[in-house]
Amino acid sequence: MDTGAQQTDPSTDGDDRARKIIHVDMDAFFASVEQRDNPELRGKPVAVGGSSGRGVVAAASYEARQFGVRSAMPSVTALRRCPDLIFCKSRFDVYREVSQQIREIFHSFTPLVEPLSLDEAYLDVTDDMKGIGSATRIAQLIRAEILAKTQLTASAGVSYNKFLAKLASDQNKPDGLCVIRPGEGPAFVQSLPIRRFHGVGPKGAEKMARLGIETGADLAERDLPWLRANFGSFADYLYGAARGIDNRPVRSHRTRKSVGGERTFSEDIHADDALRETLERIIDIVWERIERAEASGRTVTLKLKYNDFTIHTRSQSLVRLVETKDDFAIAARALLETELPLPRPIRLMGLTLSSLKGVTSESRRDARAAEAQLSLF
Repeated sequence: MDTGAQQTDPSTDGDDRARKIIHVDMDAFFASVEQRDNPELRGKPVAVGGSSGRGVVAAASYEARQFGVRSAMPSVTALRRCPDLIFCKSRFDVYREVSQQIREIFHSFTPLVEPLSLDEAYLDVTDDMKGIGSATRIAQLIRAEILAKTQLTASAGVSYNKFLAKLASDQNKPDGLCVIRPGEGPAFVQSLPIRRFHGVGPKGAEKMARLGIETGADLAERDLPWLRANFGSFADYLYGAARGIDNRPVRSHRTRKSVGGERTFSEDIHADDALRETLERIIDIVWERIERAEASGRTVTLKLKYNDFTIHTRSQSLVRLVETKDDFAIAARALLETELPLPRPIRLMGLTLSSLKGVTSESRRDARAAEAQLSLF
């Protein structure tokens, strides 16, 4: 029996109306822009990113995904999986311009728009400023207008909270629409594999499988004390998610503290050259996230987790904002060089840009939860 739960169903959010939340996610956004602008690429496997030995895939077209090519994958791995893969250099100025067009469409329907990156956002359309009367119809109109103005497709999820809306937008990709109505959330969530839960990565899914959790239904059988004993501060999120509960409002203006990423290696690494090569890949991955978030900051932090699980971090705060990839890379390389040679092998490396200016993203509470899940999974 469930014990210790204080969460409530937020579908009414304190009044008598069910909230109406839409999550819009552009389909293979970067790659689709490249295919739109170059007709010769249409229907072919395309990756945005560097094709060199140290390159990383920033985005992959659906044709490339059929071969198992994914974002954040080393380019050499992507080419092994798909020898005919075509690489395009990223053009973030173009992606930003298209993203701005899309956001203008969002704001024509509601002022409550929470961008997560250049290619996805939450919208709260509870207060229907155009008097359309249906969140599903609003989502249809938004997708149609995006297609007409950008020649790109978007998928959308409609539900009564953010967690369910995001799940729904992934359900019928690409170019799809899914609606989870009030009362349908718990059953929908319980039918899903645990890997579909936002925030549960491969390592997290493996840990849950060892504990007998394969689906949302399995997760819903665990009470809050058990989840807290096994998953720490991530437990409250998991408890609510397993029941289709999410109390977070759509926030149009929220300050994010950092943008970063890290990689856990299949084998520990120690050699200086291997460490430098790994750092270059992480620079590519994190800078792509920084570009997506339209972020600039002053502090670069290197994180190393040794094979005895001790964690060491070193930071450098710059006088001016880090606004280019070269600036970010120079600072990151300098941080690593101060640590070499390492006293022992590492199993994880990460980079973070903080002291940010002008970024909208998740709340402080959500940031703490994200940090908890990264350390856990």
